Amino acid sequence: MLWGGSSQDASAVYLPHWWLVTLSQGLNLTLAGFAFSVRPRFLGPAFVKFSPALLTVDAAFVCCSSVVAIVAGKMVAVKGCLDVLCLPGAVVLLIYGIQHSRDEEGDGETGNGLYKPLNTEETGVEVADSETHQVTPFATAGFFSEMWFSWLNPLMKMGFEKPLEDKDMPLLGTTDRAHNQYMMFMEKLNDKKQSPVHATPSFFWTIVSCHKRAILVSGFFALLKVLTLSTGPVILKAFINVSLGKETFKYEGYVLAALMFICKCGESLSQRQWYFRTRRLGLQVRSLLSAAIYKKQQKLSNAAKMNHSSGEIMNYVTVDAYRIGEFPYWFHQTWTTSVQLCIALAILYNAVGAATISSLIVIILTVLCNLPLARLQHKFQSKLMEAQDVRLKAMSESLVHMKVLKLYAWEAHFKKVIEGLREVEYKWLQAFQLRRTYNGFLFWSSPALVSAATFVTCYLLKIPLDASNVFTFVATLRLVQDPIRTIPDVIAVVIQAKVAFTRVSNFLDAPELNGQVRKKYYVGVDYPIAMNSCSFSWDEDTSKPTLKNINLLVKAGEKIAICGEVGSGKSTLLAAVLGEVPKTEGTSRYAGK
Repeated sequence: MLWGGSSQDASAVYLPHWWLVTLSQGLNLTLAGFAFSVRPRFLGPAFVKFSPALLTVDAAFVCCSSVVAIVAGKMVAVKGCLDVLCLPGAVVLLIYGIQHSRDEEGDGETGNGLYKPLNTEETGVEVADSETHQVTPFATAGFFSEMWFSWLNPLMKMGFEKPLEDKDMPLLGTTDRAHNQYMMFMEKLNDKKQSPVHATPSFFWTIVSCHKRAILVSGFFALLKVLTLSTGPVILKAFINVSLGKETFKYEGYVLAALMFICKCGESLSQRQWYFRTRRLGLQVRSLLSAAIYKKQQKLSNAAKMNHSSGEIMNYVTVDAYRIGEFPYWFHQTWTTSVQLCIALAILYNAVGAATISSLIVIILTVLCNLPLARLQHKFQSKLMEAQDVRLKAMSESLVHMKVLKLYAWEAHFKKVIEGLREVEYKWLQAFQLRRTYNGFLFWSSPALVSAATFVTCYLLKIPLDASNVFTFVATLRLVQDPIRTIPDVIAVVIQAKVAFTRVSNFLDAPELNGQVRKKYYVGVDYPIAMNSCSFSWDEDTSKPTLKNINLLVKAGEKIAICGEVGSGKSTLLAAVLGEVPKTEGTSRYAGK
């Protein structure tokens, strides 16, 4: 067994805590036995989710203990190496458990659970398309195919042989289609609305609950990328010690070379999976928001239409939904940056000791100087989006009424108005980009300040600098530089996503029309449209109705004409029949096909 215990030498070296390692090995054997001998349905879905995670934690403890024992004992034992190999096996089991739990919850690519077609009538077009087009191989790809992106090979081979056409592109999988993403979002939102705890549920947390598994999996790959990247300076320091004749055990150089190869492969694999999964998640979020905005636009009340023009709604889809879709990729950058900085500071402390304090002080000062700039960026971004909405509203109205502008020769006047609105937008855009430039200059110069402050501190404290700690420090600077240089982009994306989500949430919370007006028409109904002493008002003030005391009966199959002067209320009456004007008094009945 891979968890079968370690050597006597290792146990003699690391005896004080070896009883805990032995206990972890026994727990690993017990969990592995349950995982492979007992059916998960007898223990519930929680067992499938949490037992591989607990097994991975125990295996990581055993692996770290074995590594410490090997390094301290300066001897490589066969059983110690087998204990180290228990961690990759536990990680594979964890990934299998995640895949299995996804299939159990109906989150797979095969169309089960929430991702099934809702009925054959609504998805008739999709079924017809699936008969003539092939669904993407990613929908049925296995674990290794997803890891190595081998599901792309047929499409790349076809593209190598001939130029790709529209018919060659496969259809999206069931989970990636906008219709299913929107239905899943609405189902989660309605469930939260029915709960007394979430009377007014947050759209942000609803989206998070819809894609929590994808967020966790991509976060695991992001953490794995940071950990494998951070091993570079440590292995470099060990290589330098080996080259100086300070090797701790025989064949240490070969072990370090193999470890470097494994870490680099893990870094590349985890980074590709992180980028791909977050980009895919962003497209799913963008598609469901676009569908939600489109559906909401069809149900807006008159008062809401006055606050959200067609140009603004177009801006919600093209700009705000796009920025929210870009946020999942940058979300993991927010916390991996902190983790990478902490690991880099720990490595620096191991290399130069107390001089790391100066590096920490420079980083803290850089972040503190950025706080007022971040607040200004958020303010200017909000003002920029408001100016953009006003300009788009004026342009859309000008294009809609272009015939009137041409008739009265008002082109020059409206051009001047739009140019004035564009100047206001330019002003806020310039202010936002200028603060962003200051922010970028501050963070791009901080790595040089960190290195200068650290070396000056080493000189003042008389800390000896040799090849080992100098090269380790230079290699660790990359771990410090990358997160610090990405902080301005992360801050800008987070600010833009926050402003965009606030705007989209306000639009989705806008008031809607009062119920469904047109009902199914039944044969035998004498008057499909009937109004009895009805009053209608466009305004919220019901004391001033737009139409008052309306009586109207329309027989089935009857053709009528509504005549009157300009402004007498003909269009309002037709809008009232469609349900677009709130009714303040009277009774009405509408029916249609």
